[in-house]
Amino acid sequence: MEETKLFKIGEVAKMLHVSMGTLRHYEQAGLLTPEYVDRKTGYRYYSARQLEVLNTIRYLRVLDMPLPQIADSLQNRDVDVMREKLLWQKEMIREKKRELELAERKIDHRLERLNEALQATLEEITIDKIPAGRLAWIRDKLQLSSYLDLEYSIRRLEENQKETLVFLGKVGVGITEESLAKGSFSDYERVFLLLDEEDAYEGETEEFPEMDCVMIRFRGSHKEAPIHYEKLIAYMKEHKLVATGFSREITLIDNGLTDDPEKFVTEIRIPVQRIGEA
Repeated sequence: MEETKLFKIGEVAKMLHVSMGTLRHYEQAGLLTPEYVDRKTGYRYYSARQLEVLNTIRYLRVLDMPLPQIADSLQNRDVDVMREKLLWQKEMIREKKRELELAERKIDHRLERLNEALQATLEEITIDKIPAGRLAWIRDKLQLSSYLDLEYSIRRLEENQKETLVFLGKVGVGITEESLAKGSFSDYERVFLLLDEEDAYEGETEEFPEMDCVMIRFRGSHKEAPIHYEKLIAYMKEHKLVATGFSREITLIDNGLTDDPEKFVTEIRIPVQRIGEA
C-alpha cells in the first residue's frame, strides 16, 4: 500500500469495520485528524499512516480505554507510557468486574425474593425461619396510607452512604413486640433495611441469628396489614407462641415493580418462641 495514497472516509470505515460517524467522533475528540479535507466538498481523506493509528485506537477501545486516555497515549507515543496506560486500564477492568459481580448477586437476591412472591401461597400462616442476616434500622413512628409515607425514612437510612444502596424489596416496617401484645397494628415504630452480604453500609447495623417466626403473605400492601396481624396473633395464641422481636413487614411486589395494586404482595414475619422457652 503506497504511503501517499489517500482513502475516502467511506473506504476507511469499510476496511476497519467502523462507522463514518465513529471516524468523525474521533476527529472531534482530537484522536485522528484526516490527512486532507476538500474545502469545496468537505470530503475527508486518510493516509496509510493514519490507518495504523486508527487500528491502535480501535484496539484500545476494545480494551474499554476511555478516549482521553487514548488521546494521551497517541500524543506521547512511548513504550513506558503505553505500558502504564494498559496497567491502569487493567485495574479499571478489575474494578468494573467486581462491580458487575456485585450487581449480579443483587439481581440474584431480587429474583429469589420475586420468585418467592410469585409462587407464594397467599393467606396461609406458616411457622418458618428467618435466616441469619444483618439489618440497619431506625426508630420512626409512622402510619402508612401509601408507599410515599416511607420516603422520608428511606432517605434517613441512606444518609452518609458512600455507595448507592438498592432498596427494591429490602425496606420494611415493624411493630414492636409490646405493641403487638396490645393489639396495636397500625402504628409502626421501626423502619429497617435488610442488607445483602455484599452491602457496605456506613452506620450502625445489627446482626441477627436464625430465628423461628410465624409468617403470612397476602395480596395487598401495608394498608391491608392490620387484619393479617390479627390472624397472626390469633394463630400465636392458639399455638402458645409469643413474639420475641419486632415484626418484619415488607411489600415483595409494590409500586417499584407494577402500577397494578391488584398484583401487590406483602409479607409479615413475627419472630416467636413457645411460651415457657428460655
